[in-house]
Parts: sequence; structure tokens; C-alpha cells
Amino acid sequence: MSIRIDKIVTRGGDGGQTSLGDGSRVTKDDVRIEVLGTLDEINALVGLVQAHTPAGDSIAQQLTAVQNLLFDMGADVCLPEDGPMAERAHRVEEAALLVLERRIEELRARQSPLNGFVLPGGSVPAAMAHMTRTQVRRAERRMVALSRAERVNPVLLKILNRLSDYFFVLARHFNHDGQTDVVWQPVPKGEK
Repeated sequence: MSIRIDKIVTRGGDGGQTSLGDGSRVTKDDVRIEVLGTLDEINALVGLVQAHTPAGDSIAQQLTAVQNLLFDMGADVCLPEDGPMAERAHRVEEAALLVLERRIEELRARQSPLNGFVLPGGSVPAAMAHMTRTQVRRAERRMVALSRAERVNPVLLKILNRLSDYFFVLARHFNHDGQTDVVWQPVPKGEK
């Protein structure tokens, strides 16, 4: 697919509305736009994680694939399932989910067993992966809200659920496969 953008400033959104992929106009606080915005935020965070990953590393390649998947998901969301262009839309398929599940298992298999709840932190890339995980959970909540109001591709919700798992095991990968995880230590009663 080739996309050419000749103009950045269009003034089309100055009144608080924006266009979906099928040309329909919605307000910028529409739940569909919330989903798209949150997917964009995740993509920016993935870029930060990738900036702290050695170039050429297989994880860097995985993160590029995740960024492309997030764009595919955005393209899916911006063409409503019941809209005029629904039949021409490129929908994300179950195969993307299976790839993600395989990557999760490959990372998890090398990691120390979990002996408690892991706090976000450790190394800088691990902390960023945890931040990305929380943003994925936000996108998941937004997608659930959208799916209550309108029909959406059910694979998208599954992918968001797996992406949060992926960023959890990725954070552990960046913490020497869990060996340097920061583990929750509940504050003893009376010391609060």
C-alpha cells in the first residue's frame, strides 16, 4: 500500500471533529477516536522501548512488527464494520494473534519462575515495557467500550489482551529474564 500525504495542516479538525477512513465525521472525543488515539500512544511507547534495544536484535525486529500491527489495528478500527467501506477494509486476522502468542511463549520459556507480583521497574527498557503494558490495558478498556456501542473485529480485543502479556514478559526479558525483577513487598501491618 502506498500512501502519499501532501498536506499536514488541513484545518479540518479545528471544530473538534475528524474523519474516519470511510469519510464519515465524528467528534474527536468519540470512543472510536479514543481507541485510535490510545493505539497511537502505544506505538509511540513501543518506539521508546525500541530505542533502548540494540539494533539488529531479534527483539528490535519484534517491536517493529508490533508497531506495524498497531497501525493495522488502527486501519481496522478507522473503517467501521457497519460503514459504507466495510467490505473493502483490510481486517486484522487471527494469524497475527498466533504470532504474538508464539513470541510470548519464546520469551517466557527462558525466564525465572514468578514467585510474586512484579513491580514496574528494574532497567530503563523494562520500565518502559511496563509503561507500554499499562497503555495497552487502557486501549483494551477503550476497545471494550467501543465494542459495546458498535460492532468491531473481535480479533482486535484478543490482540490487545495478548499485547499486555507480551510487554510483561518483555519487561522481564529486559530484567535479565526475571532475575532482576523488582518484586512487590507488602508493607507490614502497623508500618503504613
